[in-house]
Amino acid sequence: MKLIHLSDLHLGKRVNEFSMLEDQAYILLKILSIIDDERPDAVLIAGDVYDKSVPSAEAVELFDDFLVRLAERKLQVFVISGNHDSPERLAFGGRLMDASGVHLAPVYNGHVEPITLTDSFGPVKLFMLPFVKPGHVRRFFPEEKIESYTDALSVAVGDMKLNTGERNVLIAHQFVTGAERSDSEEASVGGLDNVDAAVFDGFDYVALGHIHGPQNIDSERVRYCGTPLKYSFSEASHQKSVTVAELGGKGALSVRTVPLIPKRDMVELRGSYEELMRKSFYEGTTYPEDYVHITLTDEEDVPEAMARLRVVYRNLMKLSYDNTRTRCLAQIDAAENTERKTPLELFAEFYEKQNGAALGGEQEALLKTLIETIWEEEA
Repeated sequence: MKLIHLSDLHLGKRVNEFSMLEDQAYILLKILSIIDDERPDAVLIAGDVYDKSVPSAEAVELFDDFLVRLAERKLQVFVISGNHDSPERLAFGGRLMDASGVHLAPVYNGHVEPITLTDSFGPVKLFMLPFVKPGHVRRFFPEEKIESYTDALSVAVGDMKLNTGERNVLIAHQFVTGAERSDSEEASVGGLDNVDAAVFDGFDYVALGHIHGPQNIDSERVRYCGTPLKYSFSEASHQKSVTVAELGGKGALSVRTVPLIPKRDMVELRGSYEELMRKSFYEGTTYPEDYVHITLTDEEDVPEAMARLRVVYRNLMKLSYDNTRTRCLAQIDAAENTERKTPLELFAEFYEKQNGAALGGEQEALLKTLIETIWEEEA
């Protein structure tokens, strides 16, 4: 059984105030072309269909057109909501769409009913688990001890009562421990949203969304396909792609990728103003049309640099300087910010980053006592 794995379309997203809708419409057509070439049995969309819980009309129209085109190809399509989506809005009309082969995950209600697909090796049970937090799961399992995201996923998956003699596929949208993040993703302080990959042990393939860089977790059996487009300059080095997962008999899995070439790439350029404005630097490249972050190395600021650079680099998104002055300012800012804070303030910041919660009153009092005691011993 051949599956096309997509996620994190983020339709309607703006990057550095540039609308990505035109680029998204272009890449969806490229994905449809890949689907036509691959002829999969199903398409899995693992959450963050939209960039906002209340998406723009243009974003909704774009996804509607994509779903219609998929349905016309007589494909089975499975869509779950991610942390950026409104699960209620995304699930609207889901029961009506089932007949057309488009399956929208309902709002999580404590139970996930699988949809069965069949090939020459027998049935494949496909489970759709939208993005959940511990509080979502705890509501339906008050008798269970659910304190972490791993606890929540363990309980949610445990309720699925997998038959491990069959082939099972899960679509989920969570942060699995060990995944490499990008700047364009939302992250919880202190890694509180981490999920241990062991909770997915009963599945033959786990189609994950949430992380923007394509990557496997431990093995290709648990995989993030990544975004179809670059959504921050931290992703400039990524090779975006479509993931193709093929299930054979029980235990047989192969995963490969098909590259996606965007309408405009996202690149970082560095050099002096004079160097970057030479025709020999940019002629014959896609830089004039790409989304660009330029770092100028000139010691003196270039007057109206942004406007002048945009004569050549029409989609210049971001301009920075790296010179003696900026490096000195960065060092001073870092030193001043640290030196102005007391040991108690520094520890409180560290504690909150690690635990996602501020120090309590008793903890703060104990810490003050410890700090005073240590200083007295050193004196």
